[in-house]
Amino acid sequence: MSQSPTLQAIIEFVEALSEDEQDVLFDLISKRRIAKRRQEIAQNAKATMQAVRNGTAQRGTAAELIFQKLEDEEEEAIVLVDIGTHDEVY
Repeated sequence: MSQSPTLQAIIEFVEALSEDEQDVLFDLISKRRIAKRRQEIAQNAKATMQAVRNGTAQRGTAAELIFQKLEDEEEEAIVLVDIGTHDEVY
């Protein structure tokens, strides 16, 4: 099994390329990252539309949804802390 090159080795390899080759590589990486992000957005949209069809989508303003998410995370943190205190050995 071959080892993946280190980031430093990749940087050195890229620096050894001509400026034109570096530009082509940069454009290629940029376009692939954009395509990957578009795919993620499309998948999120598909999941959201399915949740709307199923009636499981949360509704509200952005502020309301953010507030609810923060409350949920806070409740999860409290539960984790409570569980931790019960498991302590004295």
